[in-house]
Amino acid sequence: MTEKPYLEVPNFKKEEDELVTLFDKWMFILRNLHRLQQRPVKLQEKVFEKLFKQAEIAKLTPEEMKTYEESLKVYRDNYSIRETLRNEGKQEERFTIAKELKKLGVQIDL
Repeated sequence: MTEKPYLEVPNFKKEEDELVTLFDKWMFILRNLHRLQQRPVKLQEKVFEKLFKQAEIAKLTPEEMKTYEESLKVYRDNYSIRETLRNEGKQEERFTIAKELKKLGVQIDL
């Protein structure tokens, strides 16, 4: 069986200005995420957006995390309420249209 090469993250020595491939960028992140204060210019691709958002959340203090989770709950509750009202509005609109069509004598199976 042939040995597969592997890379140890501490041995990855490229700096930000040397990053070319997506692999280089991921290795750079794995090696340096703990010390990055902001998202480097070379890592502005959309693929890294969620990672950096999650990293920001992960470093919140317990009190900040509680506040964040509460605000997230409020956001989700409000979204759910809006969607429910929007769907109810659509249903009401369908009933109104059906009543009007019935008044005009349009066949039900249509």
